[in-house]
Amino acid sequence: MANQHSVQALSWRRLYLSRAKLKASNRTSALLAGFAMVALVEIQLDQDEIPTGLMVAFSVCTTLLVVVHMFALLISTCILPNIEAVSNVHNVNAVNESPHDSLHCYIEMAWAFSTIFGIVFFLLDIILLSWVKFHMYRYAAIASTAIAIPVLIILCIFAVNFYRNLVAHKYERSTRGLEELESMAVELDNGGSKSTPDEEGRESHVIQHV
Repeated sequence: MANQHSVQALSWRRLYLSRAKLKASNRTSALLAGFAMVALVEIQLDQDEIPTGLMVAFSVCTTLLVVVHMFALLISTCILPNIEAVSNVHNVNAVNESPHDSLHCYIEMAWAFSTIFGIVFFLLDIILLSWVKFHMYRYAAIASTAIAIPVLIILCIFAVNFYRNLVAHKYERSTRGLEELESMAVELDNGGSKSTPDEEGRESHVIQHV
């Protein structure tokens, strides 16, 4: 019974974590994709003075930014209602009806697209936008680039360290869980091999009759 409760608690924890990731991905993707669309529509361009390569780089980066966030928004919008419906049910066994385990790869994909790739493309878009907007004022564009590039490098280092620590934490928890399951299996085997007093009495009674 205790083992069953621990399994149910772990399942509910994964459900709430998946729901939180989808909500964060939904909000972040909607915000950053909206910003990219506004920047693409409202920017004033002088096509005679802006280099063609810079225009192509800006349009490609902005398109990738919108596509990545729209993909994360699509995944979160499709999966989140099913998880919300289960999380609002006050029943311990209702967690088995949630698709958070079977769709775990899509949830992680939405989280990665919204937080890692989406923010990287967002910073790159800011750099390109500064060069497109201030192409006549190179010092302003250089200043913006000098600020954004260190932030981008720090973000990549933080993401790598964060996911390494997260994977190490999950591995440690999984190892601990396997050790607990092995100890419980050993205890069950030892308990099953031992006869209870009633069983011993019945066995001696049978032996006497034989």
